[in-house]
Amino acid sequence: MPNPRDTSQQPALLEIRSIDHIPESERHGNLFSQFTLWLGCNLQITALLTGSLAFVLGGDVFWSLIGLLIGQIFGGAVMALHAAQGPKLGLPQMISSRVQFGVYGATIPIVLVALMYLGFNATGAILSGQAVAQLAGVTNSTGILIFAGLTMLMTIMGYRFIHLAGRAASVVGVVAFCYLFARLTLDNDIEKLLAIRHFEWGSFLLAVSLSASWQIAYGPYVADYSRYLPSNTSSSKTILAVGLGSVIGAQTSMILGVFAAALAGSSFAGHEVSVIVGLSSTGLAAALIYFSIAFGKLTISTLNAYGSFMCAATVISGFRGDVVISQAQRIGFVLCIVGASTAVALIGEDSFIGTFKSFILFLLAFFTPWSAINLVDFYFVNKGRYNLSALFDPSGQYGRWNAVGISTYIFGVLIQMPFIATSLYTGPLVERLGGVDVSWIIGLIIPGLAYYILARKIVTAVPASAQ
Repeated sequence: MPNPRDTSQQPALLEIRSIDHIPESERHGNLFSQFTLWLGCNLQITALLTGSLAFVLGGDVFWSLIGLLIGQIFGGAVMALHAAQGPKLGLPQMISSRVQFGVYGATIPIVLVALMYLGFNATGAILSGQAVAQLAGVTNSTGILIFAGLTMLMTIMGYRFIHLAGRAASVVGVVAFCYLFARLTLDNDIEKLLAIRHFEWGSFLLAVSLSASWQIAYGPYVADYSRYLPSNTSSSKTILAVGLGSVIGAQTSMILGVFAAALAGSSFAGHEVSVIVGLSSTGLAAALIYFSIAFGKLTISTLNAYGSFMCAATVISGFRGDVVISQAQRIGFVLCIVGASTAVALIGEDSFIGTFKSFILFLLAFFTPWSAINLVDFYFVNKGRYNLSALFDPSGQYGRWNAVGISTYIFGVLIQMPFIATSLYTGPLVERLGGVDVSWIIGLIIPGLAYYILARKIVTAVPASAQ
């Protein structure tokens, strides 16, 4: 088992490990920190705006909230199932893809995942830059640069610092959102909005898809933030802690987004941030909301950057064979990753970002089947029994390329195409479904079943000493 820097000391606040296995002597943390991390990173403006789309795109308040909740639960369950892999394997999320795709083959989904999170960070940096600009009294571009610097610092600090930030973000988020909900209910007739109920399948399924896709998008890096937990940590409790934090945080944000869009009407589009802050009036309360927006986005942007760093290190180690990443290399990776997303944010601050965000949403279709394949393998095919040493050896048990995993993945991507609905591409069957994108359902179920049927016939036993 790769363990080039074993130590019995408690890891410092500055993380020294990257994609290498976490020995039991360095395991730490608890399930509450998992809950607060995922709660804090979901109590944020982008989740709020995602929820608002359920109303903006034609739904009523009542059925939008129900649809969003159903999607949260379903997508949150898929997302949280990845969390149990962290304590069990002690490795970052995407490393385990080498079992299903091969040491070299895992590069295929990893590169696409890294590209998607880079795009998410670029779009988030624009909203965050606006909030920082309001707080610091600077231009939006300067606000984006300040935000990028903070993201870079937190990403370099690593795992323990990210969890500390998650706890702080959960406190700030809870205070800010409680205040916003209080103002919302005191100043507006919420019961009147909930009384208007016009059920339409298209709008309802759209709400389900919005929240489910939001949750599933976390899949490629969930285990990155649970891999330091002791290996005897209960899998079911880990899944529950991560799932509840993510679902409660995201649903809270999306509920507020639906109400804000319904109350603002036509003035909401294009002025989302100002409408949300406007709920808190002015002065200190408004400053709190701007700070909450910036801090919440800082937490999730750090997760995205950290996950992208893990992806880059995984790709390079697969071909180089060395799992040790020095601090200088780590800083270099993070500079490149955050620098690239910041450059895209600055370039697209005024117009380009809308198209780029559509491109990123299109990329979701490329890792939904990855999630299905990864989970089916872990829970039903190999059942969590992996040869950890072979994950780093192209000539080992999992080989360089796994034809079954790669072919199933390609099949899973292609079968979604008729059901995708984005501004960049719309499949031929979308119109028959009322314009709703249900590709994520297809991309989870069919590739998962196909992989199970094919992979269980070729699974090989893992030596007890290698597990």
